[in-house]
Amino acid sequence: MGQRVTGLWPVLRQVTGSDKTAHGAAVRTAHTDAITARTETADRVVKSVCPFCAVGCGQDVYVKDEQVVQIEGDPDSPISRGRLCPKGSASKSLVTSPTRVTTVRYRRPGGTDWEDLPLATAMDMIADRVLQARHDGWQELDDRGRKLRRTMGFASLGGATLDNEENYLMKKLYTALGAVQIENQARI
Repeated sequence: MGQRVTGLWPVLRQVTGSDKTAHGAAVRTAHTDAITARTETADRVVKSVCPFCAVGCGQDVYVKDEQVVQIEGDPDSPISRGRLCPKGSASKSLVTSPTRVTTVRYRRPGGTDWEDLPLATAMDMIADRVLQARHDGWQELDDRGRKLRRTMGFASLGGATLDNEENYLMKKLYTALGAVQIENQARI
């Protein structure tokens, strides 16, 4: 029995067999032969971009039964050429984690408990508050009578996870609203 068990050890198969570099049969077992990669059983592959930083590494998102089963680097991406950093490699947990919040959570001023809100209600609340802050902080003229047409009622701090297009749209939106305090975390 001892001979049979030790004969199964990959190191012994490597030393005693023809696969001295352990790139073939020496490391294969019935268990490894029975394993199938999640990428092989996926129904489809969706091209995406990693959300973690502004580099924009390409990702292949493997989907089976409308569920994300694997995320890997996109070898066709001219930016990352199939490579992902540790955060990008672990990004599957962003969409599959059981602790992921999938509802709008709101805690009223002075409140101690969170409540769920419909997305439309939350968006209306945000729009109302932006418009009110714009109105309350509006400066039409400076103290010498020069036109300013700006608000100091709110500011924007973009994050490094936003791509160029998102940052461009944010800059245009906040400028159109009259904000002058528009910055990006990537420059700080």
